[in-house]
Amino acid sequence: EDNNITALFGEQLPDVPAGYNYDFVNADALVNVLSVSNGIINTPGGTSYRLLALDANSRHMSLPVLQKLHRMVSDGAIVVGEKPLGTPSLSDDQDEFNALAAELWTNEEGENRVGKGKVFCGQTIAETLQALHIGADFTFTSPGEESRVLYVHRQMDNVDIYWVNNRSDRVENIEATFRVAGREAEIWHPETGLIEQASFQIENGITRVPLRLESNDAVFVVFRKKATVGTWTIPPPKEQPLATIQGPWPVRFQKERGAPAEATFETLAAWNENEDEGIRYFSGTGSYTRTIEAEAGWFMDGDQLWIDLGDVKNLAEVVLNGESLGVVWKKPFRVNVTRVLRQGENNLEIRVTNLWVNRLIGDQQPGAKANFTYTTMPFYRANSPLKPSGLLGPVKIIRIGG
Repeated sequence: EDNNITALFGEQLPDVPAGYNYDFVNADALVNVLSVSNGIINTPGGTSYRLLALDANSRHMSLPVLQKLHRMVSDGAIVVGEKPLGTPSLSDDQDEFNALAAELWTNEEGENRVGKGKVFCGQTIAETLQALHIGADFTFTSPGEESRVLYVHRQMDNVDIYWVNNRSDRVENIEATFRVAGREAEIWHPETGLIEQASFQIENGITRVPLRLESNDAVFVVFRKKATVGTWTIPPPKEQPLATIQGPWPVRFQKERGAPAEATFETLAAWNENEDEGIRYFSGTGSYTRTIEAEAGWFMDGDQLWIDLGDVKNLAEVVLNGESLGVVWKKPFRVNVTRVLRQGENNLEIRVTNLWVNRLIGDQQPGAKANFTYTTMPFYRANSPLKPSGLLGPVKIIRIGG
């Protein structure tokens, strides 16, 4: 009631153990928004909580806050925190305050039962969760010591949805543990809409799921279908490189951006390293074209064929035999070409678009012949570092099968 969240936790967040999510609540929301049913703390928006933790800053609270805490505990809420010392308000009834505090914190060490609920005192949040047998909602194991994976959990009807996010620039192969049992695990890919069944193992009220997360990847792990077995294993697909597409690569550049209409790259290289200033400072879309000779041995029933673009700065649209197969904007820069690729000659076009930065820097160069861009603030100077741009590759054809 006397400090904002930034002042209290700007440098050090609450001591909530890993694997549990939490939200902050101020006095106004606690008094006027929260309710309790079946031992769960609820909000009108549908979010629910198992535990209310009082920070050290809550040692002084107004009487309306303490009254609401008393009602919540009586209705079944569980609270952990130290006994409040008093109210900062001169208009509060100090005797009532002391009586309510004494009832809630009869024992200033350990567990207090009041009505349907409990108050824990003299112990940490982690110790309280352990005493209540509330296991971690999400944990993971990984070969990398610096792995950082975040999550958000939401329940809708009888469906548990976990958003799992890899916060590193490398691929992470992890075993994730979810506080869910009795349902199959599915992986939902938000960028494509693809839903695939995952391997899982159910035991002791939790479900373990192996996950492969690309760099900075995010997927939904969804539990919605009743499991008929405790363990389900899906063999990882086998990946076989079939060919690397070599140069030369004719590239057409978007008009009126300072670049030549067309250039040829003998090997794939970054635009920002090109000797031609028009290409070095180019921002826009460049279209790479090649002809692919697909061999008969590439095609096997049940397997998929993909084009892997390697590294792209920053996004690319793949067009094969005149049909657009979509835009890729994150690693891995891959497109499924199974349906369109045919034996023999195929026409491939890769339309790569980069950021505005390089053209902004080019327009700041001494003696620049023209300004192709306009900004209200010159965020980039003539000596600002250029951003890697273009199709960097290597471009490969890959077969994926069981």
